Amino acid sequence: MAGKATVGGRELIPSRTHTEASKRVGIWIRVSTEDQAKGESPEHHERRARMYAEAKGWDIVRVYDLSGVSGKTVMGHPETTAMRDDVAAGRITGLIFSKLARLARNTKELLEFAEYFKTHQADLISLQESIDTSSPAGRFFYTMIAGMAQWEREEIADRVSASVKVRATMGKSLGGAAPFGYRWQDDQLVPDPTEAPVRKLLYELFRSHGRLKTVARLLNEAGHRTRNGSQFSDTTVRRLLEDPTAMGSRRANYTKSLGEGRHWIKKPEDDWILTPVEPIVSEELWRECNALLKERAAGRRPARRAVHLFTGIAYCHCGQKMYVPSNSPKYICYKCRNKIPLNDLERVFVEQLKDFFLSPDDVARYLADADRVLADKQRLLESLESERTRIRAEMDKLYQLYLADQLTPTAFGARNRPLEERLAQVTAEIPRLQGEVDFLAIENVSAAEIASQAQGLYEQWPELPSADRRALVETIVQRIEIAQDDISFDLNYLPSTAELVAGKQRNFRGSSRRPS
Repeated sequence: MAGKATVGGRELIPSRTHTEASKRVGIWIRVSTEDQAKGESPEHHERRARMYAEAKGWDIVRVYDLSGVSGKTVMGHPETTAMRDDVAAGRITGLIFSKLARLARNTKELLEFAEYFKTHQADLISLQESIDTSSPAGRFFYTMIAGMAQWEREEIADRVSASVKVRATMGKSLGGAAPFGYRWQDDQLVPDPTEAPVRKLLYELFRSHGRLKTVARLLNEAGHRTRNGSQFSDTTVRRLLEDPTAMGSRRANYTKSLGEGRHWIKKPEDDWILTPVEPIVSEELWRECNALLKERAAGRRPARRAVHLFTGIAYCHCGQKMYVPSNSPKYICYKCRNKIPLNDLERVFVEQLKDFFLSPDDVARYLADADRVLADKQRLLESLESERTRIRAEMDKLYQLYLADQLTPTAFGARNRPLEERLAQVTAEIPRLQGEVDFLAIENVSAAEIASQAQGLYEQWPELPSADRRALVETIVQRIEIAQDDISFDLNYLPSTAELVAGKQRNFRGSSRRPS
C-alpha cells in the first residue's frame, strides 16, 4: 500500500472530493449596457465563469442571462425566478458570477440571495472578490462587500442628484423632452417655431372662453396636435396652462417619483430651481389664465354672458360690482347704494372713446400693439403650413409602403385615416387664418386713418345694434369705476377686430365728471 502524503507529520487532505468534482452549477450573467459599451461583453463574463468551473471540475447546468438588466432590483426577473427554482429543486448547488455587483446592487437582495442559497445548501461564488459562502469567513466578507456595493450605488445617486441641481441652475437639460412649445438647442431651452404659436394660442383661447374642454376642442378642430400627434385633451390643456415655462420661468428639480409604476409628487418649493428662458406669453396673460384655473378649482364656473352694456366691468368706488335691477334703469351698488343711469354711463363712455382715438400717443401705441398681434398670427399661420407639409409627407410615405406591399390595405387605412382627417382640419384652418392675417394687415393703417375711423365710430354709435356695442365694450374696456362725482375708465388698446382683444399689457386711464 502506498504511503499517505504528509506535511510536517500531518496527513494532507485532497483539495477536491468526488462530490465537489461533480458539483452542478449555474452561471449568472448580468452586464449593464454601460459596461457593454466599455467592452465588457456578456460572452467575456461567461467564458471566465466556464474556465473557473472547468478548473474546479464542476458541471455547468445552465446560464442565466440578464444582459442589460439594471442591478437596482432583479428579484422579479424571469431568469432570477428560473435560477431560484433550480436551486430549490437541487438542479444546481452553486452559482458563479464575475463579481457581487453583477448579482445585484441592492444590499437587501444580495443578503436575500445568500440566505436563500444557504437554506438550500447551495453556494454563491464571486470570482473577483474570491467569495465562497460555504465558509463563515466567506459569508462575513460577502456581507461586508454587499454593504459596500450598496454604499457605492448611493454615492452615485448622491452625485447624480447634486449634478441635477447644478445643471438645472445653469438652465441645461436634465434629460427628457422639452416642454411643448420649446426645443433644446445647444443645451439651452428655446421656443420652437412650429409649436410656440400653438402654445400661445392655447392661453389666448382659455382667457377668452375659460373652459378647458372648449380650448381643447378649438385646437383640435383647427388641426393642431400635441407633439406625439395626439389630440389635445382638457388634461393636456391644464398641464400646459400651469407650466410657467411659457412665461419665461422654467421649473426643474420640482418633482420626485414614489417608485416604479407609482405617481410623481411635487417636492417642497425650497427645492425647486427656477431658471429664466425666453417667454412665449406675457407674465400677465399666464397669471390671468392660472387665476381662472384656481377659480374653477374652487367651484366657480365661467360667468354667463352679460345682458347690459357694462355689466361685469362697472364697479363702485367702494370696490363692489354694480348691477342693473330688473325694476330700475340704473347701475346700483348694493353695498353703498351708489347709482348711475344707464344712458348717462353710456354717454360718458362714448366721449372717452373719442378722446382715446384723438390722442396721438395712444394711437401710436395701438399701432405697435396691432403690429405685434399681426406678427403672432403670421407665425401661427406658418406653423400650420409647416404642419400641413409634414402631414402630406407622412401620408406619401405610408402610400409608398402600401405600394411596396409593406402594409396591408387594412393597416394602410387605419394609419392613413387619422392623417386624412387632420389634413382636412389644417387645410380648412389655413385659409381662415390667412383671412385674419390679410384683414389685420389691411386694418393696420396710419394714425390719421385710425383717428378718422374713431370719429366715424363716435358719430355712428347711436345706430349700432346693442350686440355690437356690447362686443366693442368687452373688447376695449377693462374696468369702469364710478364714484359720486366722477367716472374712471381703464381702457385696453382698441383693436380693429375681436382678434386684438388679447392685449391688456397697457391701459389708458381716463376720467370724467359724472353728469349732474
